[in-house]
Amino acid sequence: MDDVSRILKAINQGDQLAASDLLPLVYAELRRLAAARMAREPVGHSLQPTALVHEAYLRLIDSEDPQVWNSRGHFFGAAALAMRRILVDSARKKQRVVHGGGRRKIDMEKLELADPDDGEFLLGLDESLDRLAESSPEAARVVNLRYFTGLTILEVAETMDVSVRTVSRHWVFAKAWLFKELSEELESVEKK
Repeated sequence: MDDVSRILKAINQGDQLAASDLLPLVYAELRRLAAARMAREPVGHSLQPTALVHEAYLRLIDSEDPQVWNSRGHFFGAAALAMRRILVDSARKKQRVVHGGGRRKIDMEKLELADPDDGEFLLGLDESLDRLAESSPEAARVVNLRYFTGLTILEVAETMDVSVRTVSRHWVFAKAWLFKELSEELESVEKK
């Protein structure tokens, strides 16, 4: 059992001090994942990788509802979901204050890069991911891990404990499904 799994087990058993031991072990990896997602962002965008990691970690560890993680992969999956929620919350806030409604056409190649400043895209993606999760939770999880934490296909396979081929199949399906879903949303908005 690696150190992260051992500490997660201690946290699950109620050891309050174990949480302080977890951050140094996972911080570098979480920071690397967040930085990879935001590396191509314009200088001065509002959300920095460090802030994203800190906020995600606080949501995972300091929540009033104690969480149980079965493994390292489960923890990083939860971190991906926390990062997704933070980015979407940030997009909603910007949308509410600065932008009007309306959607615009998106290039599905953008799916490879999280853009915290593209609120319209994130809000549409979030809604579509929720619908995708209803019919294919595994595909939605792959998108969360790839898009919001920047894991490679191989890293996602290790995190989910499935084959690379399975992850690739879910990724291809999810991108096609999301393209169709988001294109239909765009058409309905343009007709109004």
